[in-house]
Amino acid sequence: MFPADNSPWSVFLIFLRLGLTSFGGPVAHLGYFRDEFVVRRRWLSERSYADVVALCQFLPGPASSQVGLALGLSRAGYGGALAAWIGFTLPSAAALMLFASSLTYYGNLGSGVLQGLKIVAVAVVAQAVWGMARTLCPDRLRVTLMGISAAAVLMLPFIWSQPLVLLMAGLIGVLLIKPDIEEQQDDLPTRVSRRTGSWALTVFFALLIGLPLLAALIPSQMLILVDSFYRVGSLVFGGGHVVLPLLQAETVQAGLLDTDTFLAGYGATQAVPGPLFTFAAFLGTAMETAAPAWITGLICLVAIFLPSFLLVIGALPFWAQLRHNLRTRVALAGVNAAVVGILLAALYQPVWTSAIKAPQDAALALAALIALIFWKVPPWLVVIATAAFGWLLSV
Repeated sequence: MFPADNSPWSVFLIFLRLGLTSFGGPVAHLGYFRDEFVVRRRWLSERSYADVVALCQFLPGPASSQVGLALGLSRAGYGGALAAWIGFTLPSAAALMLFASSLTYYGNLGSGVLQGLKIVAVAVVAQAVWGMARTLCPDRLRVTLMGISAAAVLMLPFIWSQPLVLLMAGLIGVLLIKPDIEEQQDDLPTRVSRRTGSWALTVFFALLIGLPLLAALIPSQMLILVDSFYRVGSLVFGGGHVVLPLLQAETVQAGLLDTDTFLAGYGATQAVPGPLFTFAAFLGTAMETAAPAWITGLICLVAIFLPSFLLVIGALPFWAQLRHNLRTRVALAGVNAAVVGILLAALYQPVWTSAIKAPQDAALALAALIALIFWKVPPWLVVIATAAFGWLLSV
């Protein structure tokens, strides 16, 4: 017997498969999640999924992992959130910890396979943009808003550009989008009360303020690491590659790692599926501390993701109620169009620009896109096939 779709164990198995096959970075992850939970399993509607994505774009931390946490939380409670995080994070974290323990094996992955994985990300993101645009940009105003949002993000590549674009899109939605009173909003169960959400936000800020003070008072290397990685997870907007300068400052500049080891781990992180924040597991394992290497790796991994748990649990109950308000709904209509625009911008930079280097790359990306959209081939199979073709093309 298979477990029920709303049990933590079932959530773990679903996210474990995604964690093993979701190559391409955070934007591609949102495409994989959409295909799995909106299209295939129908856990939530396209609009509700976009609302969750919009919320996680506003929060600091890794947006795709936070979307996964929110989906697991709404499906199976706190156990579901933990199961979603473990399943999605475990494969890449384990691979990077093993790599950190045996750096001599670095470089064994062929460049052709890596290129194939970059190419399949183009198809996955393009599929997500196409599907979400059809639902969330039904009129000229929202299509225009999508285009303006994409152009703004491309032309203003700053850390605060995405939250600012989403904020402006929400304001435009309130001013220009006509509310549809008859529109039905499906429920987004959170299984979290407002009181619990308030406590989670309180703990988030207490740790953010208290950990540096505690680390200054108690001379413990492990406490200093927890403070460093928790702070990085709390203050990074945009997630993904934005976290790298902060991690470099907390490790290389602090004398815990040399630059070559840091860059080797960063290169390996590009070759594994799952969230880029699992780079913390590599860094912790590669450091020389009094604790066993794998213990340090796990502590750094949990510390960098802990803010995401607290923020999602804290924000989701308020968000779930706000989204039913008529004024909030028209604001979200504008925000959702901007989310599609942000995905469209990411499809070009960095997904397309880093993957498509030659005509055969474009042809392989087109074939993968057709397989996903029209032949309905499972994404994990498209990932494996595209990686194999990438290797063949390199040979």
